[in-house]
Amino acid sequence: MQGERFSAILGAAAPIIAIIFILASIMSTSWFSWWRNALSDLGHSRLSDVAALYNFGLLLSGFLLTIYAVKSLSGRYKYTSYSLLLSSLLLQLVAVFDESYGRLHTLVSVLFFVSLLPSSVAYAIEGEPRIAAPSLIVGLAVWILYFSGTIKVGVAVPEIISAMAASIWIIHSAMKVYVTAGKT
Repeated sequence: MQGERFSAILGAAAPIIAIIFILASIMSTSWFSWWRNALSDLGHSRLSDVAALYNFGLLLSGFLLTIYAVKSLSGRYKYTSYSLLLSSLLLQLVAVFDESYGRLHTLVSVLFFVSLLPSSVAYAIEGEPRIAAPSLIVGLAVWILYFSGTIKVGVAVPEIISAMAASIWIIHSAMKVYVTAGKT
């Protein structure tokens, strides 16, 4: 069970690492604006001075989530594991196919954010509805408000809010796995 506990630590660390790298990228450049930009603008390999930092953070976070989904989550929350595995692979593709890839980047980015919704639903059903359901509601609501024009901000705002909302249940699930794996 030590391996399961270690991968649970990786699962809890993954969203934190992503957020740290995103914030470090934002703080390391002068041009980023929450009112105009997408987070992926930070990762554009030809136009961003922080692309390597930003994309490495996404790749590392996605890789750690992949390990967590396969090694720890799969034995306890089967469908959450499958769904989070897909989300983690898509997150890595967002970094690999940065904005310089145009439509391909847009596709994998949209698929990543869309994939967070069924991942949240799966954990709400299999795990903790009182943790995952609010994450799902916040994630969905911020995108509805953005696309309806109710909030007039850059797409980076719903991106970070929905990612942080999903991060809450991911970290919670990892902590729960860590604790329960220690009891067996």
